[in-house]
Amino acid sequence: MDLQKEYPMTQSGYEQLQEELEHLRTVKRPEVVEKIKVARSFGDLSENSEYDAAKDEQGFVEQEITKIEDMLRHAKIIEDTSNNNMVQIGKTVTFKELPDGDEESYQIVGSAEADPFEGKISNESPIAKSLLGAKLNDSVNVPLPNGNEMKVEIVSID
Repeated sequence: MDLQKEYPMTQSGYEQLQEELEHLRTVKRPEVVEKIKVARSFGDLSENSEYDAAKDEQGFVEQEITKIEDMLRHAKIIEDTSNNNMVQIGKTVTFKELPDGDEESYQIVGSAEADPFEGKISNESPIAKSLLGAKLNDSVNVPLPNGNEMKVEIVSID
């Protein structure tokens, strides 16, 4: 029996994926079909770079649609708990590097909605794994890419 991966995500992340899927189905897919039609009208398909590019784009769009459909089908919506004493998926964690580092804040989300530029990190990332389950004011060792660790103190959980 094949175990299906679950995709933990917030309600807003789920809705964002639904919008992206709708856009791919109703806008991108028809655009690509039109590009293929136009490229076919240029004649000989064996040396038609526009046709090849449009077919490649069609493959990419269909692959994205399939991937998002799978994520939505196996989504596990993370309920927002009022417990702000423990780091959980969906919570925003503020911590500072010890002894005297700057404060940083990240929302821990499922991998489907992770976006580091928006301050959203995947629950599968090393930093999130080390923070999950920790409590307010705890000191936690976070692994760094170079093999070292940094010690951080959890300042707030929202």
